[in-house]
Amino acid sequence: MTIKILVVDDSASDRFIIENMLSDYGIVTACDGVEAMQMLKEHRDINLIILDLNMPNMNGFQVLEALYEDDEFRGIRTIILTNYDELDNEIRGLRLGAVDYIRKPIHMASLRARIEVHASLLRAKKALEQRLDDQTMTFEMIFEQAPIGIAISHNRDPECPDEITMQVNPVYERITGRTKDELACSGWASITHPDDLEEELKYYRKLQAGEIDKYSMEKRFIKPDGSVAWVYMVVASLNSNDESKYNHICILKDITERKQIELERKYISEHNSQTGLYNRYSLEMRLAEDYKQKLTTKRALLGIDLSNTQLLTTNYGFMYTQKAIKEIADTLNQYSTKNRVLYQTHESRFVFYMLDYNDKKDLIYFGNLISDVLETKFVMDRINGGIGIVEIEQDQYDVDILLRRLLIASERSKSLYGKTFEICIYDDKLEALVSRERDIMQALSAIANDKDTNDRLYLQFQPILDLKTNRISGFEALARLNTEKLGPISPVEFIPIAEKSKLIVSIGEKINKMAFDFINRLGQEGYDSIGVSINISAIQLLSPSFSDKLFKLIDESKVNIKNVSIEITESVFASDYRNTNRVLDRLRKAGIQIAIDDFGTGYSSLASEYELRVSYLKIDKYFIDKLLVTQPNKAITNEIISIAHKLGHHTIAEGVEYQSQLHYLENHNCDKVQGYLISRPLDEDQAIDFLKRYKS
Repeated sequence: MTIKILVVDDSASDRFIIENMLSDYGIVTACDGVEAMQMLKEHRDINLIILDLNMPNMNGFQVLEALYEDDEFRGIRTIILTNYDELDNEIRGLRLGAVDYIRKPIHMASLRARIEVHASLLRAKKALEQRLDDQTMTFEMIFEQAPIGIAISHNRDPECPDEITMQVNPVYERITGRTKDELACSGWASITHPDDLEEELKYYRKLQAGEIDKYSMEKRFIKPDGSVAWVYMVVASLNSNDESKYNHICILKDITERKQIELERKYISEHNSQTGLYNRYSLEMRLAEDYKQKLTTKRALLGIDLSNTQLLTTNYGFMYTQKAIKEIADTLNQYSTKNRVLYQTHESRFVFYMLDYNDKKDLIYFGNLISDVLETKFVMDRINGGIGIVEIEQDQYDVDILLRRLLIASERSKSLYGKTFEICIYDDKLEALVSRERDIMQALSAIANDKDTNDRLYLQFQPILDLKTNRISGFEALARLNTEKLGPISPVEFIPIAEKSKLIVSIGEKINKMAFDFINRLGQEGYDSIGVSINISAIQLLSPSFSDKLFKLIDESKVNIKNVSIEITESVFASDYRNTNRVLDRLRKAGIQIAIDDFGTGYSSLASEYELRVSYLKIDKYFIDKLLVTQPNKAITNEIISIAHKLGHHTIAEGVEYQSQLHYLENHNCDKVQGYLISRPLDEDQAIDFLKRYKS
């Protein structure tokens, strides 16, 4: 028997999906109720209707009413499409004659299983009709040979209403794992999974009360061995004209295999495959559900953002890093409870969803506990990071916003407190800092892209004094930013933002151009031997085209390459020593002077310093300040100068502010100095005037 199905849905995509899924059936479609009634008149052989309730022009309820009133169409089986929260619509649709319902969004495998059940019923009905026609088929044959489970429950003796008898076919016995006699003694309720029983009892009571004449659902039977059989079940009232009173018929299709695949896919979609922890998708669903239920308990997210995992992979390999992350996940999971659930939202980020805590002190206490555990257990792997906390307000559930705030708090924790797992709570002050960062980034982006704004990037120049000749030998170019919205911004603040956003590359090129223009002006003023040093970040230096672009700009600006110096921080060598040194060697051979800035505070070893392709070591201000509080014979600044000279480098002392510091440096053969004692950073015109005054 060919089953012909009419799909009625105002969604073209849903019609297309259903039509493809049921392609081995005869399918016709309609976009609303009006077209559906027309299709029924044109196609008299339609057996089954899949009907959306919510449609324009003529909705699903109106179609059901029209079908019921028309003798020709009353016998067509109708399955209604509803949403998950439309139980009243489902009941109303069933009362109007629908035989089943499917909830949206449509699960295609579930749709297929249900259609197969109804197709089996239609074929069984057709077979019964055929039997009446040619007297060749009996009810017993259909009942015994049907590929689906069938059970009929009825009372035979009106005097004994509690004496329930059942007819069950072999497939029903196989699915439930019980014989007819066992099923009659135990009853269906006792072998139904407890999690499904309440929903079925609700439908069954409506069936007994006559409120509905049929219902369908997916449920679980518990077999004698404790295993579970998933079934798609249709239950309908049955009445007989003889003395036997039939209660109902139950039809089952075993969907255990399909359900197992479904559950496995659900597990995969909700868990991290490596650690087995709930993933970001699970957190989204949980937050949305708790928001929907309008929970009044306190809720918060505590996030752990790991650092250095990429460096760990570089040093020890991918598998080593994965093993370390798995160990961290297992460690954190030991602190999960019913009201403190752990999620892994990213390979190196973990989130505790915390409920029903007392106050912020509880969050801080737990954060400190996690911090201590991580520091103690993973300090040898050099894994560190930050811990952020976000309290969830009553009307919040947007995961993107919450996790963004959590990441901001944990990143701020890392930037404020260094390597340890310290705690940072997201609040209005942090929001203001983030907003300020965003404004600075927008200003830098506008400058980098040459947009016409009132935001200004410019340079100031701090003189460098040669102690051997008592002459100004050069200037350090210091970037400055002034924005229309925020006013002057310290380079300590805007340079890290430029580096984090990768704008430092294009910003750096503009700084280089301004510095070279100043070198040319110095030459025009008669100071053609005075150079300018430019600070270069690791991102700029390791950019593949950095050297070529720098040489090209030098050529275009027509500056003497010997008057160009670049300064890099010592920590640059910790990440990519060989490649960095290779780039520096090329620059130095071309005539550019190289200086290591903030020497003594970075990570390079003395062995590395010996091999560096640099000209100068700039002694960090920290060691110069120590000269004010340390006896001269106990200061180590002279040792730094001595080591630098032995390694073949000249020295420049930074932050010289007092005459006593200058005398110490002169006495210990420091080559050059800069600082407020010589001059503050100067604008371009001021720098030229300073040279004239100093010379005279």
